[in-house]
Amino acid sequence: MLAQIRRLGTDTAIYGISTVIGRFLNFLLVPFYTNVIHPGEYGIVANVYSILAFLNVVWVYGMESAYFKYSSTGEIGTPRQNFSTPFLSLCATSLVLSGGMTILAPLAGRWMSIPPGHGPIVEVAAGILLLDTLAVVPFAVLRMERKAALFGTLKVLNIVVNVVCNLVLLLHFHAGVEGIFLSGLIASGVTLLALVPTIARNFTWEFSRPLYRALLVFGLPYVPAGIAAIVVQVIDRPIMLYLTNPAVVGVYQANYRLGIVMMLIVSMYDYAWRPFFLSHASEPGARELFARALTYSVAAMTVVFLVVSFFIGDIVRLRLFGRSIIHPDYWGGLPIVPVVLLGYMFLGVYNNLVAGVYIEKKTQRLPAITLAGALVNIGANFLWIPSLGMMGGALATLLAYAFMAVILYIDVRKYYPVPYEWGRIARLVLVAGVTYLLFLLFGAGAYHIIWKCGLLVFFCAALYLMRFFVPDELNALRSLFRPRVSP
Repeated sequence: MLAQIRRLGTDTAIYGISTVIGRFLNFLLVPFYTNVIHPGEYGIVANVYSILAFLNVVWVYGMESAYFKYSSTGEIGTPRQNFSTPFLSLCATSLVLSGGMTILAPLAGRWMSIPPGHGPIVEVAAGILLLDTLAVVPFAVLRMERKAALFGTLKVLNIVVNVVCNLVLLLHFHAGVEGIFLSGLIASGVTLLALVPTIARNFTWEFSRPLYRALLVFGLPYVPAGIAAIVVQVIDRPIMLYLTNPAVVGVYQANYRLGIVMMLIVSMYDYAWRPFFLSHASEPGARELFARALTYSVAAMTVVFLVVSFFIGDIVRLRLFGRSIIHPDYWGGLPIVPVVLLGYMFLGVYNNLVAGVYIEKKTQRLPAITLAGALVNIGANFLWIPSLGMMGGALATLLAYAFMAVILYIDVRKYYPVPYEWGRIARLVLVAGVTYLLFLLFGAGAYHIIWKCGLLVFFCAALYLMRFFVPDELNALRSLFRPRVSP
């Protein structure tokens, strides 16, 4: 089992290296924006991109997930047909949808709450949706072929181009908010051009009707499910904008982005996880393997939660080139960061539990679960934001992710039960909870950095004393530190 977990870990690490590099470059835009544009303008960017997240689900309509399922089994059509059928479908529909969005730009601008005088943001956004949609299936091919290095390189390329264009357009040309969206369009275009060899290698004009019907049956349930999932992710911004003002949304967005490390862990694990469980689903002991994978992923996320929660206040106050990493105007939102991290943790658990839905082809059950989570999120946002402000939005998202993970677990165990190691996970959560409580209750004055590091040592020692580690894991850890003797 450990050998298979190592393979998952290796793929995750490869995705992780590229993702960390790319996300770090992208993260540099947060302090850049906070020092270049006003919170109100940043609120506009956050609101429009949250709407694009919804539209992206409609533009893709589940074809990425359907491609993963049927290309992994090869039960219908040839390998080239498994690529070209969803790719051609996305080409046709995205051209129609983006074209319609461009024609109706004035109406769409009012719907997106874009203030007058902000240029062709809608038309640029339609182009971003088109280019990103055309890249979906080629990127999925790289994941199925385990070409994690190439996948990561192209993702990093996208972000590098985006960052460079932002710097040029905002600093040199003073393009403001419009420059942010134009940078995204250029980056998406460059990425699609880089994917042309992958497209050419897999493309055929043979369109399989039986495969297309199967793809739609499997993929279309992801539209309501995906929209509901995006509601959980981003609906707090439009609601907060409605209940407060763009400046509050800008501060909230900047601090929400500080949870980037947990998002990295969840994202890079998910990149490796879906091809992994599909390739191992038919093997003996697959369910025990999936159970151990959940334990390890929760352990990794717990460590990230503690480290980021302990040190995020120190990091944002560091001064570089005479300025704080995050402008002081945004520090008021720092208390939401641990809540955001916990929300991403539950999303990671949800992504792990979804394996049974894929394997048993039960995707029609996802819309109800994600819709319930979305309704919980919307209700909690309207209930808590008026009294708790930004913290209310963060707590609403955390509640929704936790609710979805619990409901999915209850549902999936009926048709794909997995012997998850809940006892070990409970010990992990208990030790982490005690460690975090000590952090909240006891400050250390001038020695706070040493105190926080000591708490992390306490966390690791307590896990060992609580017998969290099983014998094969202890043996593997000892082998790492055992002196190597030459024969």
